[in-house]
This record gives sequence, C-alpha cells and structure tokens, in this order.
Amino acid sequence: MLNLSTKFAAALAVVALALTGCASGGAATSASTPAASASSQGWPRTITHTKGETTINAKPTRIVSTSPTLTGTLLAIGAPVVASAATTPSDITDDKGFFGQWSKAAAEKGVEVLYPNLEFNEEAVLAADPDLIVVSATGADATADQYDKLSAIAPTIVLNYGSASWQNLAGELAKATGQEDAAAATVASFDARVAEVKGKLSISDPSANVVVWNGAAKDTAFAKPGSPHADLIDSLGFTVAGAADAVDTSTTKRNDFAFVSLENTVTALTGATVFVASGDEATATDLKNTAVLRNAPAVANNKVIALGQHSFRIDYYSALEIVALVEGALA
Repeated sequence: MLNLSTKFAAALAVVALALTGCASGGAATSASTPAASASSQGWPRTITHTKGETTINAKPTRIVSTSPTLTGTLLAIGAPVVASAATTPSDITDDKGFFGQWSKAAAEKGVEVLYPNLEFNEEAVLAADPDLIVVSATGADATADQYDKLSAIAPTIVLNYGSASWQNLAGELAKATGQEDAAAATVASFDARVAEVKGKLSISDPSANVVVWNGAAKDTAFAKPGSPHADLIDSLGFTVAGAADAVDTSTTKRNDFAFVSLENTVTALTGATVFVASGDEATATDLKNTAVLRNAPAVANNKVIALGQHSFRIDYYSALEIVALVEGALA
C-alpha cells in the first residue's frame, strides 16, 4: 500500500493533468480578474471535477463551502474560507452547527454560517460574495444539483468525498485554491504523526474491521477496504476487511461503507480488532454486550475500540483525533 505522502503526491499529479487548456462547454465558469496578471502566478487554472471543468482566473480570496464535510479540509490547508453551510446542531457540532473537530479553527478564521440546517439558500451564497464555491457531490450536504445556479454566482467545483481520503481531497482543493505548499506541509505533518504512533503499537494480529454500530435492531455499516476509514487504520499497521458485497443491504451501493444485517454482522466481524466509527465508549460497550456477537474475535479478546463521535467523516482534524484514540487504546 502506498504511504500517505505518496498518495498525496499522486493526487496532485492527477489534478495537475487537468490544469491545461481552457474550460469548454456550459460547465465552465470564470472569475473576473484579468488573466494577464494572474498567469504570472500560475493562473488561470482549469480544474476538472465531478460536474465538468471550471476555470479559476486568480487565486481565490473568498471561498464559500456548501459542504461542512469539505470545510474541514479547506481549513486544514489554510484556504480562505469566509462562510460554510452548517448542519443541525447536535452533540457532534458547536452551537452553530459546525463540526466539533474543526469548529475552533473556523472560529479563529472568522468563518460565518452560510446557511443553517443544510437548507440550501441561493441568496445567502450570493450575499457572501465568493470567488470560489466548493460543493459536495454526495452525502447529506450535497448541493451538486444546484451546480448551475452556483456557477452563475462564482466558479464552482464539485468533489466526491465518499471515495477519497482527506489527503487526496487536500490535493484537489490545493490546486483550486493555490494552497499547494500549505497542503503538502499539512499532509507531511500528519504522516509524521501517524508514523510516530504506528511505531508505538504492538500488533500481534493486524486483521481489523471498522464499523458504525447502530445497535442490534439496525444494520451495521462496515468500512470497505480502500475507503477513507480503512486507509487511515491500515496506515497504523492494520489490515481492514469489509463485508461481502452479497450481504450489503444498501439500495444504492457506496464506495465507503456496506450495510449489513445483524445476522451477517455475526459472520463479517472477523477482525482481531474492531474499530467503532461515529461512536464513543458507550457505543463500543453496546456492541460488546450484544449476545450474538460474543464469539467475534475482537469481542472475545476485548479489542473493540471507539474512534469517537467525530469519526464518521474523516478530515484532517477528525483523523488526528482517531490517531490519538488508537494510540491511547493500544500503545
């Protein structure tokens, strides 16, 4: 498996291939800064993304994110985010609806709420006066269906965070925002932290599962090999196994998780260690206390580890929290 720095470099290379020529067709949009002065600093650039191509004429200074999931990565690479959509406040957010793992960073940068409760508001986006809009293609915070409206306001890019690590997303966002150096430094710092923790772990059996445990009455979500969760846990010295495609109950198949009935969870929970994403100690205890799972290797050996309430969507900040929790449990 490639290390995280290699993956990041690969992501930058892939994105760099898209930075040639000019945008074409109705999907492209342009900023108003004169191209002559921008070109001397590597602008304009054409970014290829989920919805097509977007030309950005100058380095953005007022970025708006309609995806709280992507906002964390933007903040981590030092991009000038002025406003972000917020979700409904809960125990994993601050009182604004910003995710707890990056809400402090957002406050320090003066990031405003674009609109609350993930309720898309075109007028709010217009009022924020952005020169770049960042949109998610998937998830509850997806606004890709509003792409044409958003593109009429400012250059807009649409990314799919469901199938990419935060490092790969950082690479794509770095090219769109001109934050390549900052992004590379952030990833390098994170890689060093992962290597430090990996060196402390004594792993006799690297087999593992990463699951979202929703209780015995609901399906369990198993992270798929190659998903952001699996890649992060693998980087610490484990080998994450998923559930068989044949038992996935999802109506629409996902790249990151398969959903499995309790009956099939019994046979899919094969890892010597089970990591519980989007859950705390109470969640892990509930899994361990479920009678039909008592013979699962991780349950029998008391190797069920909660990754914290912020761990369902992985950005730089939640990834650091996950690494710290694994260190605390196993180092």
